[in-house]
Amino acid sequence: MPGLAELQAIAESCTRCPLAKGRTTVVFGEGDPNADLMVVGEGPGHEEDLQGRPFVGRSGQLLDRLLLEEAGLERRQVYIANVVKCRPPGNRDPEPAEIDACRPFLEQQIDLIRPRVVLTLGNFATRVLLETKQGITQLRGNVYQFRGDTAQLVPTFHPAAALRGGGEVLAKMRADFVRARQLLDTSPAGPRPALA
Repeated sequence: MPGLAELQAIAESCTRCPLAKGRTTVVFGEGDPNADLMVVGEGPGHEEDLQGRPFVGRSGQLLDRLLLEEAGLERRQVYIANVVKCRPPGNRDPEPAEIDACRPFLEQQIDLIRPRVVLTLGNFATRVLLETKQGITQLRGNVYQFRGDTAQLVPTFHPAAALRGGGEVLAKMRADFVRARQLLDTSPAGPRPALA
């Protein structure tokens, strides 16, 4: 299996789906490659596509604030990625074929980083990683075993939903970020399993 740098190079030349034609840059992911917390969103927006970095717009500012205030972590201490690596036109939802084309990149990122906790932001990331059709409203507020017993997954709303939805959504997100922090504090770090 390639390392993160090699995987990123492969992703940057990817043409597996039509999103490649409209992208400015591939938004592969960034952060600590040994992070215990991995944050997974849906896909890049306009600003992310221009800068090649995940969550750099208003949603990213809120994400950074919640990470620091509720989880006690700076952005550089976590790893942030998206389900799809290229911006869907007009910020529309990713289509199933686009998710399928990008999913191997996300799966390999998770394999390489080996986080203890995965925090999913919004419907798409949560549905893809939990392999469910249930929505975020039903799934958030719970913790799910992920990849056997090697990690735990905490679903929460996408920061854009809090920017649109106000105080109630933001309060629920804060609780989910606290939940992720508590899992980091209580789950044994132990030695990281060797890559297969």
